[in-house]
Amino acid sequence: MNSVILSRHRGMPAQDGAGVKLTRIINQPSLRYQDPFLMLDEFRSDNPNDYIAGFPPHPHRGFVTLTYMLAGRMEHQDSVGNSGVVEAGGAQWMKAARGIIHAEMPKQLDGLMWGFQLWINLPAAEKMSPSAWADYPQTTIPEVHYAESLVRVIAGEFGQQTGPIQQPQQRFLMLDVRLQQGAPVIIASAGQACRLGYVYQGTVAVNGDIVQQGELVRLAADATLELSSTDEAAMMVLAGQPIDEPIVQHGPFVMNTRQEIEQAIFDYKHGRLTA
Repeated sequence: MNSVILSRHRGMPAQDGAGVKLTRIINQPSLRYQDPFLMLDEFRSDNPNDYIAGFPPHPHRGFVTLTYMLAGRMEHQDSVGNSGVVEAGGAQWMKAARGIIHAEMPKQLDGLMWGFQLWINLPAAEKMSPSAWADYPQTTIPEVHYAESLVRVIAGEFGQQTGPIQQPQQRFLMLDVRLQQGAPVIIASAGQACRLGYVYQGTVAVNGDIVQQGELVRLAADATLELSSTDEAAMMVLAGQPIDEPIVQHGPFVMNTRQEIEQAIFDYKHGRLTA
């Protein structure tokens, strides 16, 4: 039987913001952009020195950020007046588009801070559209149960449930699959050309192939996935349709050309990023 796993990758230690320690999974030397996904970070620590300085005000243009929390509390504030606190089981979605300046700061002094931030590209036609933001508490994210296992549907459609976050043009799917022994989860293909899985807890068998905690696997686009575990385990599953446009990144700006990057830097320096 041919494996549905196309390749395996491990994240690398990194720091961002004001020194927050994290693991960079996508957009590091062994795994660059996975169109439409630009970056995936996991932050996990119960040492406040690793996260307490947070992410002070910084700009973005040209893409979407999605923060999903497993433990802890993080506050968002931005230049267009949005604010909110994302807690365990909740998500925040921010369409930076033509420009936004925001801060993401811990709302705790100690304890476990654990979650993910995903960057999703926007097509050229949407990069200079108005910015937007939304907060989705834990209770707004539907769950599909498989015996003792469950799937949280953060984005897209699965098991006759629709996640609160939608990017139809990219056919974006994001599932948090939480497995218990003897309760496999079946995920049919929806045809997206980019399909990824990241094990963040325990060990997961993907159609019989073992994937360890901390491994991201690129998955065949057209295969039905059978996920199982001999213990308690969890895996993020991402899928999306590639945009197939040039990607030019300079830090927090992701555009299609170098000239557009230079314009973004100019606009930020002159207070015009969000105009």
